[in-house]
Amino acid sequence: MTFALRFLFLAGMLAGTVRAEDAPRWWKGNLHTHTLWSDGDGFPEMIAEWYRDHGYHFLALSDHNLLLQGQKWISVAEVAKRAKGEPWRGPGPQPPDAFGNYVARFGTHWVETRPAPTGGLAQVRLKPLDECRALVEQAGRFLMIPAEELTHKSGDGHQIHMGAINVLDLVLPRDGATVRDVIALNLRAVEESAARTGRPVLVHVNHPNYQWGVTAEDLAAVVGQRFFEVWNGGVGDNDAGDVRRPSTDEIWDIANALRIAGSHAPPLFAVANDDSHNHQGTRMHSVPGRAWVMVRARHLTPESILGAMRAGDFYPSTGVTLDDVRFDEGTRRLSLRIHPSAGETFVTRFVGTRRGVNLAGKPRRAPDGKVVDTTLDYTTGSGPQIGEVFGDSKDLNPSYALVGDELYVRAVVTSSGKTEVPTTEFEFKRAWTQPVGWPR
Repeated sequence: MTFALRFLFLAGMLAGTVRAEDAPRWWKGNLHTHTLWSDGDGFPEMIAEWYRDHGYHFLALSDHNLLLQGQKWISVAEVAKRAKGEPWRGPGPQPPDAFGNYVARFGTHWVETRPAPTGGLAQVRLKPLDECRALVEQAGRFLMIPAEELTHKSGDGHQIHMGAINVLDLVLPRDGATVRDVIALNLRAVEESAARTGRPVLVHVNHPNYQWGVTAEDLAAVVGQRFFEVWNGGVGDNDAGDVRRPSTDEIWDIANALRIAGSHAPPLFAVANDDSHNHQGTRMHSVPGRAWVMVRARHLTPESILGAMRAGDFYPSTGVTLDDVRFDEGTRRLSLRIHPSAGETFVTRFVGTRRGVNLAGKPRRAPDGKVVDTTLDYTTGSGPQIGEVFGDSKDLNPSYALVGDELYVRAVVTSSGKTEVPTTEFEFKRAWTQPVGWPR
């Protein structure tokens, strides 16, 4: 064999992490992360390195109403202030030297500083995404996807945050009179940007229960909006609901019943994300490692990852791992294979809604009789209910065969093991599958 042939053979072996014939596999990722570019407390490349070194395969840094592009400088004093944590959350542990740790990790040749324009304390340059990618990305191992969190408020005062994943150009939030207007207008703006740039994008509505901003009816009404966060790792986003307002799990079922039975539209798919802001260990409000998505795709590229998500071939998780999720269109059976974990038991609930369900909701009321501004109440004294448990199993290979009257079915797997990164909202590990069996 000649030297040239040997070289080409070796190069092919080394480059073999991405091949056209690779079979689909599971990739772990987080699509909702904040840095010092907006209201986070970490340098973007240090955050990306944390995710890479903790077994993630892809990451979207999604700061508020901006992309990590261009020149941005921040005072070293502000870096230190952010590292102390959010002052309204009370005193915490001694903050780390965030800037010193940054220099120690990457060195003075990478870290850029300058005197403040007014002659005050020094400033440090925040690296844009393209420089971070050059530093931490690894082909077939770790991918960074551009993103932003469109952060806005409707004319009637409701908070709406939307993750725009894989956008090339900055999309500024569009005004709207209502929540539905804001969702529809901003979804259209992202899709128009994608059409101009020729890129696949994905848009998900973030933490719908944050300040009780988005209802199930809002998510059902904008049928082009196909993704939302069923679980957000930030404490205080009200994922679990309260005594008068539904959880995000309940919102998911209500929205899907309204979409499928009421509008003959496809269901919402769900993601779970960290929404991490706190990366210094001084606050546990919004930290990395609480929630993620597992995507079954052929390649670690934005096109392959987002294509699989649009097809519903992914699941959100806070710690439960599924080795396989299958829906057989012929037998109409949803089957799971749960990855065992020492000392843990698992309960799988098959949740769904049957045909003929009541779609005429009634207002929820406070004890004083006042109407609560939230998702309507669809429970009835008899007949099919939204979000019924069709069956449950403690097996590692649970399955459910549709009997024919279901609008859809999805599975929720709950472990007896607690999440590795604790949260006060729900302490046990979970995974959710996407709804299947719906009329197409």
